[in-house]
Amino acid sequence: MNQPDDRKYTPSHEWVKNEDDVLLVGITDNAQDQLGDLVFVGDFKVGAKLKAGETAGVVESVKAASDIYAPVAGEIVAFNEVLDSQPDLINQTPYEAWIFKIRPSNATDIEALLDANGYQDLVDSN
Repeated sequence: MNQPDDRKYTPSHEWVKNEDDVLLVGITDNAQDQLGDLVFVGDFKVGAKLKAGETAGVVESVKAASDIYAPVAGEIVAFNEVLDSQPDLINQTPYEAWIFKIRPSNATDIEALLDANGYQDLVDSN
């Protein structure tokens, strides 16, 4: 699986793409493949202030439920409401279907995340 190199990645399989002063967050192709067909994406609270690694929301598939974590400390500023009725968009286009946007408390925190090669190495080692 190819990881786009225009974003960063977390060890918990979220991708993060910088867009002006906010970060788009979704799950990787590897994560959606492991989960299977998604049937629910939710519990994301706009306005919630999270620490890096705290649960931001959840995705559920026919096989399992999985927490989605804040990649950096910050405030959730948007949830992709299209996913309410079409959670399978994540299965179809995992790198276009962002789940939430977070405004980082410290913009440089994204630099500590994995690049595409680092994430691929992580996936390959599991």
